Amino acid sequence: MLKITNPSKKMMNNIKLVRQIAQEDKFATLQRLHTSINGLYSADAEQRLEKFGPNEVAKKPSNTRIQFLVKSFLTPFTIVLLILAAISFFSDFLFVPQAQKDPSTSIIMIIMVLISGITSYIQNIKTNDAVEDLLEMVSVTTNIRRSGKNLELPTKEVVIGDIINLSAGDMVPADMRLLKTKDLFCSSSSLNGESEPTEKIANAKPKADDLKNYLAYPNIVYEGTTIVSGSGVGVVFATGEKTVFGKIAQNISRNQIKETSFDLGIKEISKLLLTMTAIIAPTIFVINWLTKGNWLDALLFGIATAVGLTPEMLPVIVTSNLVKGSIEMSKQGTIVKTMSSIQNFGSADILCTDKTGTLTQNKVMLERHYDLNLQEQPDILKYSYLNAYFQTGMKNLIDRSIINAANNELDVNEINHDYSKVDEIPFDFKRRRVSVVVANAENEHVLVTKGAAEEMLACSTRIEVNGKIEPLTDERRTKIMEEIDRMSADGMRIILLGYKKDPAAVGAFSPADEKDLILTGFLAFLDPPKEGAQDTIKVLNEDGIKVKILTGDTAIVARKIAVDVGINADIVYSAQDFVDKTQAEKEEMVEECNIFVKLSPEDKAEIIDLLKKNDHTVAYMGDGINDASAMKAADVAVSVDTAVDIAKKSADIILLEKDLAILENGVTIGRRVFGNTMKYIETTLSSNFGNILSLLIASIFLPFLPMSPVQLLILELIYSLSCLSIPFDKMNQHYLQVPRKWSTKKLPKFMLYFGPISSIFDVITFALLFFWIGPQVVGSSWTNADVGQRTLFITVFAAGWFVESLWTQEMVIQVLRDPKIPFIQQHSSAAVAWATLGAGIIGGAIPFIKPLAKIMKFGPLPIYYLGLVGVLLILYIALTTLVKHCYLKQEKFLL
Repeated sequence: MLKITNPSKKMMNNIKLVRQIAQEDKFATLQRLHTSINGLYSADAEQRLEKFGPNEVAKKPSNTRIQFLVKSFLTPFTIVLLILAAISFFSDFLFVPQAQKDPSTSIIMIIMVLISGITSYIQNIKTNDAVEDLLEMVSVTTNIRRSGKNLELPTKEVVIGDIINLSAGDMVPADMRLLKTKDLFCSSSSLNGESEPTEKIANAKPKADDLKNYLAYPNIVYEGTTIVSGSGVGVVFATGEKTVFGKIAQNISRNQIKETSFDLGIKEISKLLLTMTAIIAPTIFVINWLTKGNWLDALLFGIATAVGLTPEMLPVIVTSNLVKGSIEMSKQGTIVKTMSSIQNFGSADILCTDKTGTLTQNKVMLERHYDLNLQEQPDILKYSYLNAYFQTGMKNLIDRSIINAANNELDVNEINHDYSKVDEIPFDFKRRRVSVVVANAENEHVLVTKGAAEEMLACSTRIEVNGKIEPLTDERRTKIMEEIDRMSADGMRIILLGYKKDPAAVGAFSPADEKDLILTGFLAFLDPPKEGAQDTIKVLNEDGIKVKILTGDTAIVARKIAVDVGINADIVYSAQDFVDKTQAEKEEMVEECNIFVKLSPEDKAEIIDLLKKNDHTVAYMGDGINDASAMKAADVAVSVDTAVDIAKKSADIILLEKDLAILENGVTIGRRVFGNTMKYIETTLSSNFGNILSLLIASIFLPFLPMSPVQLLILELIYSLSCLSIPFDKMNQHYLQVPRKWSTKKLPKFMLYFGPISSIFDVITFALLFFWIGPQVVGSSWTNADVGQRTLFITVFAAGWFVESLWTQEMVIQVLRDPKIPFIQQHSSAAVAWATLGAGIIGGAIPFIKPLAKIMKFGPLPIYYLGLVGVLLILYIALTTLVKHCYLKQEKFLL
């Protein structure tokens, strides 16, 4: 519900405009807006769209290619590289004698900036284009009259002056003055908090006493209002953020964005990284300053360390992973509207759904139209046809099946000729019935009502049996319910039909008139279970997803369908069972029960909230007006492309076909996306943690920096580029069979287990380089070396650690991607294998290619050193595999 406490001046001007339009003649409004009842010409509409912009509220501005380019090059990584390049340019080229000028370091850093920036830019552009292509596959449309023709156009193309046709199930696309209405009932709960539909009348104007209550103006409808029943035509006077609630909705959308566990997990990881960087980088700076004496070198090394600790490609890899998953899901008939919801889709352990169309064939058939003696009677079908045909709410499957049966068995042309509609009382989820008032050829008015059994019995006092009207006794009530239970046990949904002659005066009909009805018969409908539904339910259960049915139907029908498709139906709760229960009791009830019946939209949302409080990740699948509340409450909302506007707008994921099998495929893809994202985060964090320990040890015990800032950054760049292949990796089947939740609680433990392993081999490498390789290449130990020899010693040491560090970082991707032994029991995808191998070859070759080694300031390494590193790598794999085995004894999962 939107609340206005202190409306702004701009808001007051909007309200003033609404008041003027509501009080003036509708033809004056058309003249004010320079339009006509036939609508705008297309050229005029295009001009207005260009002038006022698209009809969108609180839309996040899309990035242009220039903005993507700027963002790609202005990252912490590239900024530090540019600073280092500038310092190198001054110190190595500008302020040195001509003979010593060497711009190579600056050039290589600029090349690194270009590689990093261009890679990020290309990935961002590809991602953005893919997202836009996916969203174009699903759009909400509006029926607009242009140049005298009714067209279905995207809602964002609605402009001021457009003539809009409204019908049941539509969401009002903009603020409108109604020009014509027919039994138009609207729900404005998102605006005024009122759940009851209110009738809108085009020819009515607000009374003088009610001018302040502009939400209740009878001839105005606002953006976001849902059409419950009836039809209407209106003219748009405000669009997008110019609507009465546009600015407020914009603010609310910013403050009330539904954060997924994925979003929260990324935030927690970012906090962890910032904390680590804030502690480690200054520590390394201080240690190196105090031990080496050069504060500028120590500062640059500390900055490079801070950048190196940051998973530079995290945003790119996460986004690429999500988009790749979205594209793959689109090929399976699943369109992702909210990218981060893919992970929630994969982590869902409960799926709530109505049974119709999901568990059943979505082909409701009218099997029987009995009188109260259980005899087929044409009059029962005729009265039910009058109700279904003339009511203007959403024509659901029940109404369609009645109309189809009447077309086959009755002369509907004669019925339509003999009867005319007078008024209607639309369906709502409290009364659970719908009524129409018709006039027959003798102008006799008849109220015809159909609805749920208990609700119909509650408003009926008489019955019609064998053409006679008799009192509805308690004995008769019991017998009627017994017959309903018997037919329901066969899987049929039963509703009752009643009528009353000469109801209230014309124009005064309301739910209060639904009393003293005469019950006349049963309508029995059958919607058989969907073929394959039982197998799909079984697969979902094996994948750790429990399916719960949330329906407005009766317990008997819901239980029959549940049993047929393999859902445990030992316990069934209705909405009434939750009344007067404590919070703890309610939370226990939703755990033990899979079938919930006789639910209103609010009841469905409450059950989902209870499940979430029990630490479940809940997906909800719906396609009707009554599903919107539940979809908003769920962690991930799933709808179908044929759903009503409000359901599609509320959905995170849209299925092109209402089929649980498609849903199951989407869950698998969601888990793969989650697995590959966690694979990058956990391996990179553990690798970086190992590097932290190694840098601390080197800073304390070595008399020089183990690598220059530039070398450290190049190492990070090569590793990060190889990680771009991770979204293309595969996950083992065991991993995909269990829902996974985002949690950073185990990350410190994971880092403490696997990070120090690389540090052990780094220290061994330090010893080999300092006491063996370095002295052998230089011809002297560090202690006895002169200045020139020490300079060479440092370059040899840097080259040696560069190779070993890169190889172990690449190897950690292979080792920690799966619980099994790498290269023997588990194998990465070809993309990951080639990326890690390629990075290792490039890193290993740089010190041996003289021009590159000179630019990188690497000293010469003996060729056998690569063999030594290869041996260390095998020992590293063995030790990591052993630690992995110990870790899995304490933890259920590796990633």
